[in-house]
Amino acid sequence: MKRLCLTLTVALTLFAPYAFAADASDDGWKSLFNGKSFGDWKPNERPESWKITDGMIVGHGERSHLYYMAEKFKNFELKADVKINKGGNSGIYLHIAHHPDGWFFDGHEVQINSSHVDPVRTGSLWGVVKLYETPVKDNEWFTMHILVKDQNIVVKVNDKIVVDYTEPKGADGPRKLSEGYIALQQHDPGSKVQFRNIKVKRLP
Repeated sequence: MKRLCLTLTVALTLFAPYAFAADASDDGWKSLFNGKSFGDWKPNERPESWKITDGMIVGHGERSHLYYMAEKFKNFELKADVKINKGGNSGIYLHIAHHPDGWFFDGHEVQINSSHVDPVRTGSLWGVVKLYETPVKDNEWFTMHILVKDQNIVVKVNDKIVVDYTEPKGADGPRKLSEGYIALQQHDPGSKVQFRNIKVKRLP
């Protein structure tokens, strides 16, 4: 009977849906930013739009995207503390190819925007799942927690799930889940975005 119970427990664990890790200090988490240097973070254009200030990555200036170039990711969790100014616009890109410049529309962008003229607010999957009410305030730190598992993306803002999207089979268009880089966006000269405590955890 004990062997049967143990086997059943293991089976249920293996086939249970994946849940968010309890805390970013759990085993398997890796810091992507040491607070001192860009390291493997590389801008695709206009490097002057990115600076490190007081242990934070700060985007401010003309359009630029800051890529984490050390590796590509498929299934993973990403966690970061973020602050955006009033009227600012930014985003975190997932599963994208490397683009030397311009705007691009592959993979997915998790929106960071509480009061920009673009009405699609923080936590949205830009162009796919649109939220029109912001879950956070301008000029205040919040935690973005993103889980990507096969064809599913879940976005949490300050521990509250705001998006749970499963890509339909045979989905058309460039915004698809596959594998790719992570990148941060600096959108325009009126935007100032700050990132700290950036961590990632690979999933099976």
